[in-house]
Amino acid sequence: MVNDIDSASLHQRLTNGEEMLVVDIRTPAESAQGMIPDTLPMPMHLIPLRLNELPRDRDLVLYCRSGARSHQACAYMMQQGYHRVLNLRGGMIAWARHGYPIVASAG
Repeated sequence: MVNDIDSASLHQRLTNGEEMLVVDIRTPAESAQGMIPDTLPMPMHLIPLRLNELPRDRDLVLYCRSGARSHQACAYMMQQGYHRVLNLRGGMIAWARHGYPIVASAG
């Protein structure tokens, strides 16, 4: 079962400086429209190829546009032995709706 985190909880944890990695699994075109600050862009289709870049020893929060693709990606990662993955419920839509910070993509 995939665990979710809501936008308010994620924002609070990031504000508190908690050690976690937030991963944007959207396409580069989607990410170009804005990202959550300090996130790692890793399009969903590249996760199996770049799994070794993702730490197992801290919380990983995956997000997409609405939370559907990131939910699938979390389930995949759990099958690969990752136990600290969280899906951002509502994705970027919910994050933006709450008015939380959005930055231009590095790409």
